[in-house]
Amino acid sequence: MNTGSGGPGEVAMTADDARSGEARTEAEQGLGSRAPEFVKARRVLHLSWQVGIFIVGLAVVIAGIIMLPLPGPGWVVIFGGMAIWATEFVWAQLVLRWTKRKVTEAAQRALDPKVRKRNIILTSIGLAVIGAILGFYVWKFGFEMPWKIKDQ
Repeated sequence: MNTGSGGPGEVAMTADDARSGEARTEAEQGLGSRAPEFVKARRVLHLSWQVGIFIVGLAVVIAGIIMLPLPGPGWVVIFGGMAIWATEFVWAQLVLRWTKRKVTEAAQRALDPKVRKRNIILTSIGLAVIGAILGFYVWKFGFEMPWKIKDQ
């Protein structure tokens, strides 16, 4: 019986095996350096390329960390720095994949009708409590700032 293998070291695969093998290689192809081939061919040039990518990514991540307490899109910039690192480093690619998976899962949970209803109810209760506290404050002290209130 002919299995379709043309050489002594080849193994015949079923259609399911071939599809899972293709999916596996596509996932594995995403890992590793995306530097141009002429850079990868020279060790010193590739190491210099990696150092440059690391420094640029580090600068972007530090800028994002600075933006966390200051006005600006801190988390977006941090993930941008991680994406820069992911062009060269496998560990950053894995962290970015994990983060994307977790964000997608959280978004799916947030879109669940039960969770949305609960969040709307809790937000409404919280706003009612804050409104009651502010109403009591205005009733008791008027529109005075807390640091200008004299002992009453």
